[in-house]
Amino acid sequence: MQPLVSILIPAYRAAPWIAATLRSALGQTWSNKEIIVVDDGSPDETFEIAKGFAGPRVQVVMQRNAGASSARNWAFELAQGDYVQWLDADDLLAPDKVARQMQTSAEIGDSRMLLSSPFATFMHRLSKAAFHPTALWNDLSPLEWLLRKMGQNLHMQTSTWLVSRELTQAAGPWDTRISLDDDGEYFCRVLLASSGVRFVPGASVFYRASGPTRMSNVDMSNKKLESQFLSMQLHVQYLRSLEDSERVRQACRYYLQTWLPYFVPERMDLVAQLREMARALGGELENPGIRPKYAPVARIFGYPTAKRAQNSVSRLKWAAVRRWDKLMALGERGQKGYASPSS
Repeated sequence: MQPLVSILIPAYRAAPWIAATLRSALGQTWSNKEIIVVDDGSPDETFEIAKGFAGPRVQVVMQRNAGASSARNWAFELAQGDYVQWLDADDLLAPDKVARQMQTSAEIGDSRMLLSSPFATFMHRLSKAAFHPTALWNDLSPLEWLLRKMGQNLHMQTSTWLVSRELTQAAGPWDTRISLDDDGEYFCRVLLASSGVRFVPGASVFYRASGPTRMSNVDMSNKKLESQFLSMQLHVQYLRSLEDSERVRQACRYYLQTWLPYFVPERMDLVAQLREMARALGGELENPGIRPKYAPVARIFGYPTAKRAQNSVSRLKWAAVRRWDKLMALGERGQKGYASPSS
């Protein structure tokens, strides 16, 4: 008998996307699967749309709004699977994503091996999804994986992973204190408990860059900045627990420097703590810069004004690109491969 795979989907304000996501889950060629959707108190029609898919293989529940980590923890409590496929409510899985990774798992014979896969980014048109390989798209030890992630500012999207129940339980629950970079912190712990990472080419994920409402969007709220700061502290702690060498400390300093601009000038108290962390790692953080074309604004009006102008223009450009892509998508049927669910 095939092992059971639990596809776990936390959802919040996902009404435009949840149906396509569920179709991609139901369309998995791996036949022994269950799908669990936990709606995190969405004020839109997410729950009602998801309930339309409920059946023998699809369970849909709702909780009071408590965040994605809480929703994921409840989904795992409900799950019966031998393996877990985490899936964000606006992303898509290639039909053979789970099957390819399960085949690799069977060949390896190690339930502590963490399975990853390539992912492509798109907005509205799946036909425009683009794969951009990074140094993480390889078979790696936990130490090497974290070194590359933090030392090169890389990431793997949540849905790329396939995790055994044994490894999921060893890692512990999602940290409900973290609302930003919750997946980054969580998979650090999964990595620490794992035998390593096996990258499975062809087991594709399609990551929808849905804009400012996406959970991973960085804004200037205190809650998100404090969440990011906590995740950063834990990242450094996790990597140093594997090896406390100069190359590790250098990767940690680079990681802190990369994220420093998000805290300036909104949370100078956290900036001071980041600088102290860098000193403990044997270095100093440089003052964050600004793009050259905003340098005159910074000289005349100061860095905070220049930063706000830079961010505002970026958001406007992003919105314009998304509107154009949505307009083009109206005349395209780019998701035909995900159009026929059966529960």
